[in-house]
Amino acid sequence: MRKDFLWGGATAANQCEGGWKADGRGMAIVDVIPHGKNRMPIMEGIMDYRELPEDTNYPGREAIDMYGHYKEDIALFAEMGFKCYRFSFSWSRIFPTGEETEPNEAGLKFYEDFIDELLKYNIEPVVTICHFDIPLALVEKYGSWKSRKVIPLFLNYCRVVFERFKNKVCYWITFNEINMLMHLPFMGAGIRFSEGDHVLKVKYQAAHNELVASAMAVKLAHEINPKFQVGCMLAAGSVYPYSCNPEDVWESLKRDRENYFFIDVQARGEYPVYAKKILEREGIHLDIGTEDIKILKENTVDFISLSYYNSRCVRADGQGEASGGNVFASAKNPYLRCSQWGWPIDPMGLRITLNALYDRYQKPLFIVENGLGAVDTIDEDGNIYDDYRIDYLQSHIKAMMDAVDEDGVDLIGYTPWGCVDLISATTGEMSKRYGFIYVDKDDMGNGTLKRIRKKSFHWYKEVIATNGENVKTID
Repeated sequence: MRKDFLWGGATAANQCEGGWKADGRGMAIVDVIPHGKNRMPIMEGIMDYRELPEDTNYPGREAIDMYGHYKEDIALFAEMGFKCYRFSFSWSRIFPTGEETEPNEAGLKFYEDFIDELLKYNIEPVVTICHFDIPLALVEKYGSWKSRKVIPLFLNYCRVVFERFKNKVCYWITFNEINMLMHLPFMGAGIRFSEGDHVLKVKYQAAHNELVASAMAVKLAHEINPKFQVGCMLAAGSVYPYSCNPEDVWESLKRDRENYFFIDVQARGEYPVYAKKILEREGIHLDIGTEDIKILKENTVDFISLSYYNSRCVRADGQGEASGGNVFASAKNPYLRCSQWGWPIDPMGLRITLNALYDRYQKPLFIVENGLGAVDTIDEDGNIYDDYRIDYLQSHIKAMMDAVDEDGVDLIGYTPWGCVDLISATTGEMSKRYGFIYVDKDDMGNGTLKRIRKKSFHWYKEVIATNGENVKTID
């Protein structure tokens, strides 16, 4: 691995920050996504959050209160030896409704203090500008990214943070897992559907608006500081054919393209032919501004970041046993074991995915999410022995290093997801833990929020100290 490789960890404001009413922050979409049976219909945009019962539990409102614990958390990251830390800003903490002419100074000051705390320990900030986040006021007034009117509001937000942190942040990511808009539209982009909506058209129009906003943000960033590195991000994971039946192979290719579509535009600067044919077949005519095509072409990203949790598998006939795996439907791969939540565990899939992306785009890659969600228990001696997490990360780090050292993939860094336990995006649970640091809180919001180092904390510290050369389990 290169000597300047960025080892670190990753979180997002909507899953860890809390402080939902602190210092002038406005309501955001995470504040109306509930725990329990209504969570998925809300995230899919098919249920109205305004119809939820009064006693609904909204886990993201407090989360793990990183707003009040960030100095403690960053000190723990520094103890592990983090070279970087990927996190996100809450848009509504800076612009409470999204339409203010002047930003909320208290919100900006919080992030400035946060970044200064990272820099104190020589930890490189990696900032996601929009991580499943938009002011709720923009959802209610404009329908979120359904409307082009959100684009200049997003750019105003970008301008403020680029100028404020132009000498403190180098790495920026415009939208987290931009392709998630197609699967969980409300969680991904604040999209709700009304009766009579052409659902696919709404999704693709919102996607186009985000892609234009992302390209314009790249342009703006480079104008403010030419040294800025601005990336896109996708929820990655290669799709395998279930068999060598050509129909299965064709189905896997189509599923891969569904994910590549967004990154094809952001990295290559234009809509791929296959995407144009999909829109044509579906009778979808997008509202494309006169300058959109030029903007997309001239403002491609500097790097491609990705999350990787598992590969996927498809059968053309749709038969066979189904597998878990994030929100993506998948056939069960008989060659892989699964996590407690049914997600396939496939370290070789990470190597395959990295090679596929690098072959396709020839741009530097950055793994900004990877990890194992599992139930952790505190032993009688007060420790958490999460060997299962160490095994998962160890095998994936080895695969990542093979992609770099053996295959020549250009990789900037690696930030495992949920380096401190946080609220699960898909389930809203705390019991689905990813972190090196345990947070005392349960699924119903009870707990002291005390932080406890897990066994994996000490293991990852050794991995970083040896630049990945020592990935063996610590006894």
